[in-house]
Amino acid sequence: MLAAIAGAVLWVYFDYFQAGPIKDILEDPGKYESKPVTISGQVADRMSLVLVKYFKLQDKSGEIIVITKKALPAIGKRVCVTGMPVQSFVLGKQQLLVFIEQEER
Repeated sequence: MLAAIAGAVLWVYFDYFQAGPIKDILEDPGKYESKPVTISGQVADRMSLVLVKYFKLQDKSGEIIVITKKALPAIGKRVCVTGMPVQSFVLGKQQLLVFIEQEER
């Protein structure tokens, strides 16, 4: 019971006080370049290909693709992820921005 309460308190701390809105990263990815940042939200979709595993993380402000080496979370699960945004390409107003999850040390 105590572990469940401690887990809930930590989740609220990271979810509401440490995690930034996805919209902020999408609007100004250069601000977060080469800096670890924490985002949280609900898993909207996931895909595992031969060379890459990723999932779409969605919060109230937007969604972003998260590339991971870990096990993929279930669709609908709320997760907190630390990593770095990487701008894959920009073509006019179109951009592909992905979030690469940091490996645990």
